[in-house]
Amino acid sequence: MIWLSEINGASKTVNESWKSFLQQQGAVLDNDRVQHFANPEEERRAAAQGNVLADLSDLSLIRARGADTQSFLNGQLSNDLRLLDATHSQLAAWCSPKGRMLAIFRLFRRGDDTLLQLPASLLESTLKRLKMFVLRAKVTLDHADNELVSFGISGPEAEKLLHDAAGFAPTIIEGCETRNHITAIKLAGPQPRFEIIAPPDMAKKSWDALKNKATPVGPPVWQWLDIMAGIPSVVPETSEAFVPQMANLEIVGGVNFKKGCYPGQEIVARMQYLGRLKQRMYRAHFDGNAYPRPGDAIFAPDFPGQSAGTVVAAQLSPDNGFDLLAVIQISSAEAGELHLGSENGLAVSLASLPYSVTP
Repeated sequence: MIWLSEINGASKTVNESWKSFLQQQGAVLDNDRVQHFANPEEERRAAAQGNVLADLSDLSLIRARGADTQSFLNGQLSNDLRLLDATHSQLAAWCSPKGRMLAIFRLFRRGDDTLLQLPASLLESTLKRLKMFVLRAKVTLDHADNELVSFGISGPEAEKLLHDAAGFAPTIIEGCETRNHITAIKLAGPQPRFEIIAPPDMAKKSWDALKNKATPVGPPVWQWLDIMAGIPSVVPETSEAFVPQMANLEIVGGVNFKKGCYPGQEIVARMQYLGRLKQRMYRAHFDGNAYPRPGDAIFAPDFPGQSAGTVVAAQLSPDNGFDLLAVIQISSAEAGELHLGSENGLAVSLASLPYSVTP
């Protein structure tokens, strides 16, 4: 059974059985979305140092199937779908004709299906728009949230814990494996990190096997781990805001410059080979009390009267304040003086990413 609601104008889907199960585990909901498991401060600290078990029901799955699935998706997305198989997942952007990202997907294979994971807040609009391009291709697109749910495990012992619970664990970043109806993907992160996708009944059994060995946490903590890993995201507030390179998507493996055409490919390629990239995504920290939101502006003295950057994602930090990802003018980042919200706003300090960012 699928539960539907309208939050901030975006239709979202949640598996009702999974939601009820998480409530029985102590999940605290806001607007019918899991936020935490009654102790958010402790959960954030656990994510930084220990093992955590994270609900990921803020993410949705689009299922693509049919004889033309690979060729259809390869003609729409920034990565090469010919390289996607049952043992690897990949990131990819779906861009507008102007090269701006409408959405970022995590793609993986599960049997004969290709699954595209994205924020639930983008599911309805993305699925509706993507279907418009199917035309005569032999491919069907629908959401799979009624059949599959997602959760994650992260921490120093995550690989062992997953192996003990499921009998296997991928060993390389973006490695993907499916056994006994459970799909596991190894993700980048400050600690070993895995996402598990399974039918609700299998997910419940796996969660029960792990819950006493890892601290249950809500999706915001997992999003903090994404921030620490430098993994970009696109949500309704930032859809069509960035060319993939601005958000470092090519650095984290989400763009293939040797594949054929896709919407916006000409602009993305020109930016890579002929243009001079003026903005990059940086990790930063903000010590204010106001919660930074995706799409919030960042200002700098070298861009008087106008925005010098945009928040991509932000979450509460285990060390107080907020950790965030933001696309910022390279010149402003190099100058080092940044302010959130206005030219006189509180300071934003840059922090290191786990990979090298070059202009």
